[in-house]
Amino acid sequence: MLKIALITNFNIPEKAGAAIKVADRLLEEDCQVLIASYNREKLARIHKDREEFCYLPLESLYTEANILIVLGGDGTILEAARRAAQRGTPILGINMGRLGYMAELEMSELSHLHRLFTGEYELEKRSMLRVELHAPSGELRSFCYALNDAVISNGSVSRIIDLELSESGIPVTTYRADGLIIATPTGSTAYSMSAGGAIVDPHVECFCVTPICPHSFIARPLVFSDKSTLEIKNVCVREKMLYLTVDGKMNFELYRNQVVRITKSSMETNLIRLKPCGFYKKLRQKMNFYQG
Repeated sequence: MLKIALITNFNIPEKAGAAIKVADRLLEEDCQVLIASYNREKLARIHKDREEFCYLPLESLYTEANILIVLGGDGTILEAARRAAQRGTPILGINMGRLGYMAELEMSELSHLHRLFTGEYELEKRSMLRVELHAPSGELRSFCYALNDAVISNGSVSRIIDLELSESGIPVTTYRADGLIIATPTGSTAYSMSAGGAIVDPHVECFCVTPICPHSFIARPLVFSDKSTLEIKNVCVREKMLYLTVDGKMNFELYRNQVVRITKSSMETNLIRLKPCGFYKKLRQKMNFYQG
């Protein structure tokens, strides 16, 4: 019997209602529906609880589920991806946001869910970043993982900063810019694209480095092999501290002469694909929606 976890923000009535609609579809099949235990009271208040639901602590949800169905935008999928990657649990995204590049289905396409039970789906592997923060002495201070990107900036105040970029110990360039984005191919359609970076097919094995509003005519986005070790050093004199933001969620303080080291993670995100819709078809659909 498949164990399928439903992940969404149950505080939002629209998303809670959508999750119950998905759950009712799943319960028509031979499966167990898992939901984080802190959502039980919320569902009871809106009379959406089901006796068939299995409530578990959040961490247990990720260890017990065979499949994660995430209802939300790309941010919700990113959060689930970081948690799921350690076990390689596959994720099916259902778009409840605006664009939803990583989501596979819209709410109008729930008829495809039966393919989870017949095995008529593919797993698309997406590479991830290992992002490390090092002291000037080289000591590892912290690390985390990213599916989309790591961004170094001055935080909420938009001021030009100075960053040194090296690849495998070899200096590449020094940026004067509002910040720097290091993205996976998955993240190339997010902040990196908005900053003028290249759109990269998710099957390409690379890192995308994109300066944000560079103070130079010759500063351009760069693409590196994902076998590289990228190091970005805070050499900003005017600002004592910068910020490292990972997948738009996790924030770290980056002091002068500290280094952010980025390599390809050994973990991957597995996205479930139920439809014969390639990357470029989806990109075209999403861009047309945005322009409309």
